[in-house]
Amino acid sequence: MLNYNVKPDYEARKNIISELCERYDFIKHSYSGKSVCGRCIDVLHIGNTKNRVLYCGGFHGSEYLTILALLKFVEECAESMENDTQVGKYTISDFLRIRGLTVVPCVNPDGVEIALHGSDAAMKYKPLVDKVSDNTDKWQANARGVDINHNFNAGWCELKERELKRNIKHPSPTRFGGNRPESEPETKALTGLCRRTDFERALALHSQGREIYCSFGKHTPVLSFRLASVFSQASGYNIGFPEEIATGGGFKDWFIEKFRKPALTVEMGIGENPLPLSDFEEEYEILKKIFCLGVVV
Repeated sequence: MLNYNVKPDYEARKNIISELCERYDFIKHSYSGKSVCGRCIDVLHIGNTKNRVLYCGGFHGSEYLTILALLKFVEECAESMENDTQVGKYTISDFLRIRGLTVVPCVNPDGVEIALHGSDAAMKYKPLVDKVSDNTDKWQANARGVDINHNFNAGWCELKERELKRNIKHPSPTRFGGNRPESEPETKALTGLCRRTDFERALALHSQGREIYCSFGKHTPVLSFRLASVFSQASGYNIGFPEEIATGGGFKDWFIEKFRKPALTVEMGIGENPLPLSDFEEEYEILKKIFCLGVVV
């Protein structure tokens, strides 16, 4: 097992992914696009290529434990494929041959770099970051100060009205949804991947709260609620509803509205972002139950 007791910046992710692909040549590695600063957005796939589920993390810069969780799960799945070992309670390789898993470990690579390394990581957008933030440890947005999970075209106009009521009018460390939906290359990279690939369902991993959100509007499929119930029973996470300022504009919302298929947001861990690395192993063991069920059920 690789070392996941590291802060998963761009270089660390590159090394982990390179080692995984070298060790397991059946892992398919590609890119969905590039960030504002030109950093590649990785896509990993394992198992069946026709029937697929999608797991995504790293939407917000300071929520980087989500990246480690997804990469570690990919490794455990690969080991199961190679050696028929169990992941949790399941010989997951049997299920992956029926329903493959696509993972985007880090949707927002610039945001993670800023949260880990400060405003210099924003390159030409450094002056913008310095202007709007004096504590980049908690940075959530991309390098242009747009919150990627407020930038998807689902209830975006209504969300924008709520942002304006809270005086969120300009680039910000968090919750500014941009000047139009899908204005950011990171958002377009993920929506493009989903439009090109017929995913059965999607899971967006965030932190924190140990909660599951599963609905958006009248097109929420019944299976979204059923999956949330199964995930909740297995993990102890509560099924909840995001606060008003976090309703709409998100990936889960867009996936449900666009495809009429199940999508869920899972909030990993508990505390305050960024969660400490020391929380990772305990939280991963809980999350792994959800990750397995997303493929199995």
